[in-house]
Amino acid sequence: MSGGRGAGSGPRRPLRIGNASGFYGDRFSAFEEMLTGGPLDVLTGDYLAELTMLILGRDRLKTPDLGYAKTFLRQLEEGLGLARERGVRIVANAGGLNPAGLADAIRLLAAKTGVAVSVAHVEGDDLMPFAEGALTANAYLGGAGITACLRAGADVVVTGRVTDAALVSGSAAWWFDWAPDDHDRLAGAVVAGHVLECGTQATGGNYAFFTAHDVRRPGFPLAEIAEDGSSVITKHPGTGGVVSAGTVTAQLLYETQGPRYLGPDVTARLDTVRLSDLGADRVAITGVVGEPPPPTLKVGVTRIGGWRNEVVFVLTGLDIEEKAALVQAQLADALSQVATADWTLARTDHEDAGTQETASALLRLVVRDPSPDRVGRTLTSEAIELALASYPGFHVTSPPGPAQPYGVFTSSAIPSTAVPHVAVLPNGTRQPVPPVPSAPPASDARGLGGGAPAGSGAEARDGDLGAEAALTRTAPPEAPAGRATRRVPLGTLVGARSGDKGGDANIGVWVESDEAWEWLHATLTVETLQALLPETAGLRVTRHALPNLRALNFTIAGILGAGVASAHRFDPQAKALGEWLRARHVDIPAHLLPTHLLPTDLPPTHLPLTPEGTAP
Repeated sequence: MSGGRGAGSGPRRPLRIGNASGFYGDRFSAFEEMLTGGPLDVLTGDYLAELTMLILGRDRLKTPDLGYAKTFLRQLEEGLGLARERGVRIVANAGGLNPAGLADAIRLLAAKTGVAVSVAHVEGDDLMPFAEGALTANAYLGGAGITACLRAGADVVVTGRVTDAALVSGSAAWWFDWAPDDHDRLAGAVVAGHVLECGTQATGGNYAFFTAHDVRRPGFPLAEIAEDGSSVITKHPGTGGVVSAGTVTAQLLYETQGPRYLGPDVTARLDTVRLSDLGADRVAITGVVGEPPPPTLKVGVTRIGGWRNEVVFVLTGLDIEEKAALVQAQLADALSQVATADWTLARTDHEDAGTQETASALLRLVVRDPSPDRVGRTLTSEAIELALASYPGFHVTSPPGPAQPYGVFTSSAIPSTAVPHVAVLPNGTRQPVPPVPSAPPASDARGLGGGAPAGSGAEARDGDLGAEAALTRTAPPEAPAGRATRRVPLGTLVGARSGDKGGDANIGVWVESDEAWEWLHATLTVETLQALLPETAGLRVTRHALPNLRALNFTIAGILGAGVASAHRFDPQAKALGEWLRARHVDIPAHLLPTHLLPTDLPPTHLPLTPEGTAP
């Protein structure tokens, strides 16, 4: 297969690197589609997430030889030969908890199919046994181990827990022979990697303005990374979806915190990123400034948190709240011994509805306890025993079931020097990967955690430079007073994307013009956000400004409890939190609204931006 340049060789053409997986369970055919859709040098796959580590941990308990993403191995049954024919290197974090086992399985597959490839893997992230009760504990490694494997001639590199962007930055460092202190170049590759890591989210998937494009089957993204670290985000010709400044902005804001996006190899300054539309499905990323990484790595730990169960009661027609109150009163004694019992009434019912389903609301009971017996089938059966003795029209969405385990995700930091990062080369040589020189201790006050991605080893803290005030050089002027406004959904003008990071969530919002940015920056404060989203009241919310992207990024601490695996919230990964925000009605200056989106049946108002129903 083709190789990167060695020391002393001339400038290389841009690296063409694609992505074929954004999560464990993504489109199976994407691997083949990316290999056959156009030229590539490297194809990456991101299979790991906080919930995935819990799933793989349970797999490993049952079968110690597993612990890796089995889907990836099945994709290679066809993909390995295609990659070999086309000279494409494969780099994936599908090794999960057992990268050595996956590497061996790939070698067996290669021998079986007659495809001559060299396989290497990266290990050292697995820190078990880490703490009492831990199911998994993994440090988020950087890309240097990937670089070492590719330099040694590996055709396939599989890793355990590395940062998502490391799949791209590690490959780019090999291709261009970058040094560890090439901070700006590495930061540019990290930003490109962050755009690619979630697959079709960069090509129109989960995009706020999806109605403007055909996104029925988006193609997977690729990046053309130049030697200076700049890149062009695009996709194979003829594939679905769209690559635009908007789709790239949305992904840049996804699961980030402040302007400093911290990683094991480099700190990328998101407030320096500039986007340029180069035409159809081509967006350039330039200007990224890099700084040394922090001296610590993040360690993600999963545990079995206890046992949970749920019953969803369907309430139809009249007296919805009274019906809900009756069920809660009837089950009060049965729930008195349960550690936690949460009731949620979703008013999905409509007055004078034309169908029974739209006349119905959902009352959801979720119970959790350290003991499976207290929340098992006995409890759910007691709920079902009310079927002939409760509210009129009693029925539930599913029969009683057994208790199910739920997970808890926590994170901590560990010195980089304490993690045995090792590249296991194709010939079996174990090459230690030294920690990257970190920022001096004085830089800690500059914002370790302002932009912490998965694997940064840092959390947001009050007073860090990650806070907006320390980075905004000049605040945009306030929106002109006295202009006519329209009360419309915020999303008429503003895009948003939200996601999870442990128990925290982020909402990134952006607009597409300088004038709209001035309004957004002046208006959407932390206080306004909390008024629009009452579920965030009482939680620590931090706002960060990214003027180059015309974007604000809000982090909401603790809204997801112990993380996605604990199912603490109706939307446990905060995937739709941004869409809820966009749906709230606010007063927007009429001159900012697209003409074709202006409502024709509402008179202009001159009210300040307030949540629906609280205008003075």
